[in-house]
Amino acid sequence: MKKEHRKERENEEKKEQANVDSEVLKEDDGLNIETIKQENEALKDELLRAMAESENLKKRCAAEIEKNNRYAISSFAKDLLIVADNLDRAIVVAANENEANNQALLDGIKLTKQELTHVFQKFGITKMQTLGQPFDPNFHQVVQQISDSSKPAGTIVEELQTGYMINGRILREAMVVVSKQ
Repeated sequence: MKKEHRKERENEEKKEQANVDSEVLKEDDGLNIETIKQENEALKDELLRAMAESENLKKRCAAEIEKNNRYAISSFAKDLLIVADNLDRAIVVAANENEANNQALLDGIKLTKQELTHVFQKFGITKMQTLGQPFDPNFHQVVQQISDSSKPAGTIVEELQTGYMINGRILREAMVVVSKQ
């Protein structure tokens, strides 16, 4: 009987200790297991949102850096356009001379122009095709208007300075002559 009595007393003591531990948890700053679980879930949700925001920011920054890299050479390219214009003018002048010694000059200028065009392509710089196109103030600058009944009003009939694009964006407007009625 002493053993049974001792076991009962031990069980009672364990129950009392469990009750005391439970009371301590409940009384500890008003927290209980349910509250702790809710706070834990809230903190997990906050963490996931912060991680998602961080990932979105990283993607936006990468896109902005890519955009800046694509258009970083714009001022450099714009300066090269003057070289392209001068080469075009030299080709026209040399072609009109038709002398034998001018042929070597003409060939050299054409090769230089070819290389410049290759460099432009490498960096995404393309010429605008304007002749016969309707005037668009976003891409063209009208220098002169001429009467031409064979073309609809506002059609580009002559290009005085070539317009260029860089990766789909305007680098320089084309200077054009348009028809009027």
